[in-house]
Amino acid sequence: MAHLTLAQRYTIECMHKKGYRQKDISEAINKDKSVVSRELKRNCDLRNNAYRSSLAQQKYTKRQKEKPRKRYFTSEVKAYINDKLYKKFSPEQIVGTAKKNSVAMVSCERIYQYIWEDKKQGGELHSQLRTRGKRYRKRGCLKDKRGIIRNRVSIEEPPKQVEERKRIGDLEIDTIIGKNHQKAIVTINDRVTRQLLMKKLESKNADQLAKATIELLSPIKDRIKTITADNGKEFAEHQKIAEKLGIDFFFAHPYHSWERGSNENLNGLIRQYIPMPKASLWGKNRL
Repeated sequence: MAHLTLAQRYTIECMHKKGYRQKDISEAINKDKSVVSRELKRNCDLRNNAYRSSLAQQKYTKRQKEKPRKRYFTSEVKAYINDKLYKKFSPEQIVGTAKKNSVAMVSCERIYQYIWEDKKQGGELHSQLRTRGKRYRKRGCLKDKRGIIRNRVSIEEPPKQVEERKRIGDLEIDTIIGKNHQKAIVTINDRVTRQLLMKKLESKNADQLAKATIELLSPIKDRIKTITADNGKEFAEHQKIAEKLGIDFFFAHPYHSWERGSNENLNGLIRQYIPMPKASLWGKNRL
């Protein structure tokens, strides 16, 4: 549908002043009455609510100039992306930095497409990602053989405040597992402040993880309200943790990592500084 012309806006101004109905005005300028209604609301004088064609045309011209233009994947954009990838920026960080510095940039999805296209052609850009382009187990595609943790409480049952991310003291916890499952790191973060606590473990044994978690959180247990974990067997002693700290312990749904998104992203950031072994990555973060 063509935009209104200055002549059509002048007709709207004259007929509106004389009290014509919007239906009559729309027939006069050969437009739908919704166009007239939107024009009167959008381009009137905010000081006195009067409609003037000259002011309406000025507002229209200003909006056209300020309208975001289509972003193209130029050679400059590609060079900027390559430079940031080799500096270990994620696609999300690249877009955010470009926006902050008023640099023309494509979307995160387009950057990922560019990376996978490069990988198909034998390129190495994917190796600069935090996951090194490794494949993860698809949620729900395989039977979970890790067993069921006893007395686990689903994430469906926590207080509403946990999901709102407005109060301090709702934590997320996970482990970064070492090569051949020999060692691990337990990572704990607050959903609101993003504050990180982490500790190296000699193994991902449930007793050892519970002991380390209690040691890390005991000094601040009066400020902790909940902890949410995934379904790894290392959290089998969750009741001991909850009892010692006086908090509620919840579990996310299997393969629903986005339910603990802050911690998943945090482990990705840690991975940038703790190189991943060449062994294939399958489901869990590894050292």
